Amino acid sequence: MNGNYPGAGAGMGIDDQPTADVELSGGQKRALRHAVAAIVSETESYLPEGYHVGSELQDGGPTATVAVDPPAGHPVTAGYTPDVDELEAGLDDETQREVAQGLAASAVLQVMDAVGDGITPTAR
Repeated sequence: MNGNYPGAGAGMGIDDQPTADVELSGGQKRALRHAVAAIVSETESYLPEGYHVGSELQDGGPTATVAVDPPAGHPVTAGYTPDVDELEAGLDDETQREVAQGLAASAVLQVMDAVGDGITPTAR
C-alpha cells in the first residue's frame, strides 16, 4: 500500500487540510490510538503467522502510520490521517477496514514477489 490510501499523506488530512501543529485533546488522542489499534488488529487477523504488524502515532496532528513486515520482501506502510472532527464524532469503521485489507493484501504480494514462481508444492 505504501501510503496510497487517499487519507494518507505527509502532514495532509482529508481535503488536503494541513494537520501539522494541530493540538489534539486527550479524547481525540485516545480515539486515534483506538482506531489505529483496530487497524493493526484487523490487519493481523487477515495474515498468517510470520507477519509483523505495528503502528506509530506522529506528534502534531491526527496522523499515524501502520506497517506490516512480511516474512519475505519489503515492508509495506499506510498513512492514516483522519479529519480532526471525525475523532470526536467517531471514526469510520469501513475506512479502517479498507486500510487493514489493503495493508494485508500488499504484504502478501510482497511475499509472492520475493518468492516468485519457484515453489514446489508439498502436496498433490
